[in-house]
Amino acid sequence: MPAYTFRPMSRDDLPLIRRWLGEAHVREWWGDPDEQFALVSGDLDEPAMDQFIVLAAMRPFGYLQCYQLTDWNTGFGPQPEGTRGIDQFIGESDMIGRGHGSAFIRQFVDDSFRQGLPRMVTDPDPRNARALRAYEKAGFVVDRMVDTPDGAALLMAREP
Repeated sequence: MPAYTFRPMSRDDLPLIRRWLGEAHVREWWGDPDEQFALVSGDLDEPAMDQFIVLAAMRPFGYLQCYQLTDWNTGFGPQPEGTRGIDQFIGESDMIGRGHGSAFIRQFVDDSFRQGLPRMVTDPDPRNARALRAYEKAGFVVDRMVDTPDGAALLMAREP
């Protein structure tokens, strides 16, 4: 049995997402909670974005978004056809620093590769040491620094 479940996010999850975005450890890297809530909730209707609530033992504790590369990601440079991007956070503070981030990222990406995904990329803030460690432990390697609409980011990639 997989350690984590990825339940498609729905409007019923918005109060939980709002609460998580207000947590200090999420706000530090995701920014203004109201602005991020507007973006995340608006993406429920975005066909290029798949959003999930991450559960451990049926307890919701994190958010994951997996997206098709669009004009927003032109700074990523050429990528294999079908490459997707991933962003995530752990919302529940008691789940941080216990290895859950790297473990659920690895499980989600492994599942995506089994379904034929050619490559997964992510673009954390280069100063976010916790995120960098989690992605590296999940098998991602540093590609290069890129410019995004949110500023400089470290492009990381994982191949099947």
